[in-house]
Amino acid sequence: MGRGRTGEPGGRRRPNRPDDDWNRAIALCAGQAPLVWLAWWFTTQAGRDDYGYGYDYGGGGYLGICCVPLILPFVGLLHAAVQIAPAAALARLRPRTAPGPEWAWHLAGSVLIGAGWSVLGLVLWGWQAGDTLPWFAGVGVLPVLVLHSLRRRPWGGCGVWLGSAGASLVLCVVCGVPAASLADDYEPPELSAGQLAGDWRGADGGVLRLAPGGRAELTRVPAHGGVDEDVDFTLCDGTGTWTREKDAQWRDTHRDGILVRLDGGCGQETYWTIGGTEEEPELFVRFGDPGSGELRILTRR
Repeated sequence: MGRGRTGEPGGRRRPNRPDDDWNRAIALCAGQAPLVWLAWWFTTQAGRDDYGYGYDYGGGGYLGICCVPLILPFVGLLHAAVQIAPAAALARLRPRTAPGPEWAWHLAGSVLIGAGWSVLGLVLWGWQAGDTLPWFAGVGVLPVLVLHSLRRRPWGGCGVWLGSAGASLVLCVVCGVPAASLADDYEPPELSAGQLAGDWRGADGGVLRLAPGGRAELTRVPAHGGVDEDVDFTLCDGTGTWTREKDAQWRDTHRDGILVRLDGGCGQETYWTIGGTEEEPELFVRFGDPGSGELRILTRR
């Protein structure tokens, strides 16, 4: 991906071959991958509601962690192949009289290719460019800068891989602990009965209308299945009552919510937990398995 000179025993210097840059790029991209994942996880989860799912650290989670070292080299290979190496090829196409160091052109090419992948995601899958562009463009910055800083250093292939892995591990530990603490820093909104009154709507068209006097009207609103029903929930229409519950520990949650009871025989009483934010409050309930059941959310619209 470039040319330079590296040191050898005896004081001689040999040309920096393209294979050297290719190996280093893969190592750097692989070592960066856990940090990128940590940044993405923190950005998407910090201060947000986990809807009572929590985190599963069972055998499957530990097995996944053990597989990470085996997957990372392939992740580094893919990243280097689709962004770092093509950006180096673009940098070599610049005119000889073009000003600026090689690393700047390489970095500009990496950002340009990242923008191209962002546009492709928008066209093919509808990903919002405002969300993907910073990630696709940004993930190439560190590998390009470190790659060029190693050009004149006598680092062999194993040394780059060991150094990349070691730096990645240390940074993940140093940054991961405070990130996990901050990500769990979520407080649900405090909503009074008056603030809860109104229409709450689900993504599937269901409407839960809470009247100030404690009456409720349901239109295709999910409720826990009846005792004789072999289903986790059923969609109910009709009327009933609702009450605000505080610290409902007897329902396996320490969070406030509302308890909805129907007048007819459709479903059982259902506890909707308060979530979201003060500006965008939510009511949610999980049906089925407590760790992986189906989540239904109602929002104020």
